[in-house]
Amino acid sequence: MKHKISYLKQALAVSLGLLSASVFATDKVITAENLATIQSVGQVQVSPSGDEFAFIRSVPREIYVEKDGSNWGELHLVNDEGVERPFITGKVNVRSIQWSADGAFIYFLSKMNGDKFTSLYQIAANGGQAQKVLSLKDTSISSYTLSSDNKKVALLAKKAKDKSVKKLTDLGFKAEIYEEDLADQFLYVVDLAITEKSITPEALAIKHYVSDVHFSPNNKNLLVKTQPTALIDDKYMKSQWHIVDAATQTVNVSFATEGKLGAAEFSHDGKYIAIHGAEDKHDPATGRLFLADVKTGKVTDWLPNFAGHVSDFEWSNKRNELFLVANVGPQSVIAKIKPGKTSYKEVVKAGKLIAGRLSISDSDKTIALGANTAKHPNEVFMLRGKKASRLTNSNPWLNDVALAKQEIVTIKARDGVEIGGVLVYPLNHKEGQRYPLIMSVHGGPESHDKDGWITAYSRPGQLAAAQGYAVFHPNYRGSTGKGVAYSKLGQNDYAGKEFDDLVDLKNHLVNIGLVNEKKVGITGGSYGGYASAWGATKLTKHFAASVMFVGISNQLSKFGTTDISNEMHLVHARSYPWEKWQWYLERSPIYWVEQSETPLLIMHGKADPRVHPAQSMEMYRYMKVHGKTVRLVYYPGEGHGNKRAAAKYDYSLRLMRWMDNYLKHDNKPMPAHELPHAANLKAKKEA
Repeated sequence: MKHKISYLKQALAVSLGLLSASVFATDKVITAENLATIQSVGQVQVSPSGDEFAFIRSVPREIYVEKDGSNWGELHLVNDEGVERPFITGKVNVRSIQWSADGAFIYFLSKMNGDKFTSLYQIAANGGQAQKVLSLKDTSISSYTLSSDNKKVALLAKKAKDKSVKKLTDLGFKAEIYEEDLADQFLYVVDLAITEKSITPEALAIKHYVSDVHFSPNNKNLLVKTQPTALIDDKYMKSQWHIVDAATQTVNVSFATEGKLGAAEFSHDGKYIAIHGAEDKHDPATGRLFLADVKTGKVTDWLPNFAGHVSDFEWSNKRNELFLVANVGPQSVIAKIKPGKTSYKEVVKAGKLIAGRLSISDSDKTIALGANTAKHPNEVFMLRGKKASRLTNSNPWLNDVALAKQEIVTIKARDGVEIGGVLVYPLNHKEGQRYPLIMSVHGGPESHDKDGWITAYSRPGQLAAAQGYAVFHPNYRGSTGKGVAYSKLGQNDYAGKEFDDLVDLKNHLVNIGLVNEKKVGITGGSYGGYASAWGATKLTKHFAASVMFVGISNQLSKFGTTDISNEMHLVHARSYPWEKWQWYLERSPIYWVEQSETPLLIMHGKADPRVHPAQSMEMYRYMKVHGKTVRLVYYPGEGHGNKRAAAKYDYSLRLMRWMDNYLKHDNKPMPAHELPHAANLKAKKEA
């Protein structure tokens, strides 16, 4: 299918300053409007036979047409030859897909046919109507897992609220007891049989909040993950895996791990458990792979001193061999490892794709995964032997779009530490010509940008490259992908050497002749928003424009208003504010506002629990009172990042307009705050 932009779309893009005259003539670049239509593949599950692949496709709502909301989740099937069949599509939200043991059915969670609560459904693999399998009375199923013989299903859910709660709320009793009025999540194990009526099973007698569960291969035991409370801080820092006897409901083994904790899974014979965790309580990320002995409970580091981060794994079904995805720098590899070994064997080498979660067929001959590259977002890939084949094409119009060159950059920082990132060149880049630069800083900082698809509503990537910008995604010290020691380099040094790295990387791009030193912008979300605020204040001489998203402005008040204060202390600050008040203040962008010369656009979700919206208010007020160029945009109902179509589109327009105004248009007055949404809506209806 050829990608064509209608006259209406061209007119909208030109009116918003998104397309140059030359671009308008070619019609074959990414614009903010078609960026808002990009679809991608989420979960992928291979059938037991390995011949078919069920997957969830994330489909954005149509701006100016559909009622606002987050992306739809559709269920599709594709076979090993790339022939796709839509199963459940349209205005649906399907998630958590799993094949039946015989491959006859696909199970999933959803609300359908007027459901008030999320229920478990099945649909025949050869087509037909979805059928409700079971639902809980007056509460939603949050997750589930099937036993290997498909006779039982383990469900995770919160207990139904007392009906008096709604009545009392209607009468005005709405007091909220902060961090105390939290509901635990419970584990239920029931027979997998279709029931017309909602059921109210008895929860297993497991203490604390249950966050994950798996059956053992013989279905006699359960691998259960718990945390003390529903608090996100407890999830990050106090989770633990246990083996529970399904019959007696007693804990047989608890695995001693420390710090952040991810997934876990039994080996095919039930002798081992692979655990995704952290090296210690100060490790910022779940990038370590551990091997646990089921009988003894002993946990050992399976890849000691690994200079990368493991992101996913899946046991083979015929032998004790684990397939894994390892991120090494900005690239990823697919590999396999056996118990007793301390190094892996590569199956798919770095540079081929950026791999997501794995799913393995019963024979182990077929592996399914979602993966992306620099040329497309996540799609379904099939791995047989060492050959990885792409099976889906969710955005065929991208085939006809000109994409800018993308490459990995590595340099030495001023103190000799290796840093780098991913550079997107301006489209139609000419050697010797200098371009404006947008530095797009990742959050975390326990994250890193990969050499794959890096364009989104808040990450300008190919969108900005099409408009004549160089775009750089820095992996500053403290980023993941290079091992635990590297990811700890930024600890106890908020905004110190980690953000000096941004300047060193910017200077490198200037020194090689690519970037105009006076036309550099910075943007990012969360910790990247912190970097953007720091760039607009302490590092103002280096940045001519800044767009701060859900970012930190005051490290003192941030600690007191976030839902991850324990995590902040253990894996970032390594101290408490009251231990060094002045230091925390001086590592806060508000402290340096008086010297700011950088126009700052601030955007934030009003329902953000991670970085309180007041962080943006503080930054705005300090800038405003000092007479600086600043604007604050709040998004009602959005949290730590925008999820709804309209908010994402609006954000994308504002980001690029701010950069255009100060990096291309020679510091014109601050752009008007209005966007032509009303006119665009009218034009859309008329079209």
